[in-house]
Amino acid sequence: MPFASVDRSTRLYYRLEGRPELPVLILSHSLGCDHGMWDLQMPALLEHFRVLRYDTRGHGASDVTPGEAYSVEQLARDAVALADALGIATFDFCGLSLGGMTGMRIAAGTSGRLRRLVLANTSAKFPDVGPMEARRKTVLAEGMAAVADAVMDRFLRKSTQESGNPHAATLRTVLLATDLVGYAACCGAVRDLDNREILGAIQNPTLIISSEIDLSTPWKGHGDLLAELIPHAEVLMLETAHLSNIEAPREFAEAVIRFLVK
Repeated sequence: MPFASVDRSTRLYYRLEGRPELPVLILSHSLGCDHGMWDLQMPALLEHFRVLRYDTRGHGASDVTPGEAYSVEQLARDAVALADALGIATFDFCGLSLGGMTGMRIAAGTSGRLRRLVLANTSAKFPDVGPMEARRKTVLAEGMAAVADAVMDRFLRKSTQESGNPHAATLRTVLLATDLVGYAACCGAVRDLDNREILGAIQNPTLIISSEIDLSTPWKGHGDLLAELIPHAEVLMLETAHLSNIEAPREFAEAVIRFLVK
C-alpha cells in the first residue's frame, strides 16, 4: 500500500494516478469520508490531470495521531508535506468541506506552489460551534453509529439515499469504519476553524462550489462569505446536499475541469 511520511510519526495513505507528464491535481475529502469519495470524478479528471488522492489524518488508512483536536493548519501542512514526499513542486487543489478548509490554508501559505483552487461546500468559520462539539463528544462516548444517520442526512438528500445509489451505501460504510478518535480530532479542527482573516491573501484563481440546500455549509453565511472575501473568486451553484460531487457527479467534474484547464 502506498504511504508517505508527513512528519516524524504520521503516515498518510495516498493514490497517485494518471500520466506523469500531466499537471497534478490534489483532491481532499470531507470529514467522515476517505479518498474513495472522488471515485465518480476520476475517469473524467484523469483525461486532464495526474490525480493525487489521500486519506486525511485520522481517516481511512492514514494514521490516527493523539490529541483532542487537530487543526486545519496541521492538515494543510500534511497535504503540502505529502506533495513534497512525492516530488510534486506545483499543483492544483480541489477540496470539499474539510478538504476545502485545508485548501484555503494551503493557498494562503504556499500560493507559489498552488496554481488554481476549488473550494466545494465548505466554510471559513462556523458561527455556532456547539453542534460540532456535541458531535465530537457523542462519537467519543458512543461510537460512529451514534451519529451516522444525522451525518448521512447532511451528506445526501433523502431521495438520493433511498434511490439505491451504491455510492450512498459506500459512504455509510466508510463513515462507520472511520476511527472515532481520528474523526473526533477532525471535528475539533472544524470546531476551532477560523479562516476568515486569510481569505484576502488568496491570490490564486478560485472556484467556489456551493448550494442553497446544503445543510452543513449553505450558500448564505458560508459560500457567500468566501465569494465576498476571496479576490476575484468564481461561483458555481449546484442544487445538492453537502456532497455535491456525489449528487451531481458529472456537473461537478465538468465544472472543475473547465475551471482548471485554462
